[in-house]
Amino acid sequence: MSSGMQKSIHEDERAGAEISYGAEECYRRIVKLLLDSGFPKGLLPLKELEEFGYVCKTGFAWMKQKAPYEHYFTETKTLVSYGTEVTAYVEKGKMKKISGIKGKQLFLWVPTVEMSIEDRDRKKIYFKGPVGIGKSYPITIFMTDEEKEKAKT
Repeated sequence: MSSGMQKSIHEDERAGAEISYGAEECYRRIVKLLLDSGFPKGLLPLKELEEFGYVCKTGFAWMKQKAPYEHYFTETKTLVSYGTEVTAYVEKGKMKKISGIKGKQLFLWVPTVEMSIEDRDRKKIYFKGPVGIGKSYPITIFMTDEEKEKAKT
């Protein structure tokens, strides 16, 4: 596919987006999107954010950061890499067609293509790779301390 065609597809996905710039505003908007879709705040620990865009009509969202970032989730013993651009289609309880996120499994980096809240009780998040195989983790692992305190009450 030519780069011109890729660019127009990319632009089509972003048509009608609300776009924010700057670390604080982008972080605020990402947290709002996570909470509105039922995910905990700590799910996307992105750093040095430069741009956030969201197309309400389609659920397409993107986040740009200055440089790739790796985060180690101690409770899952998983190193996760976030590229300079992370994209996903977001809906209530699900993120699909994710790009820019991969987790280290044994010695391999495996892309995450979907995340979903797995059960009715909202106690687990399921992470799916490109071949349909995935893993579930307790939702509390990805909650901020503030969210964990609020959940206790």
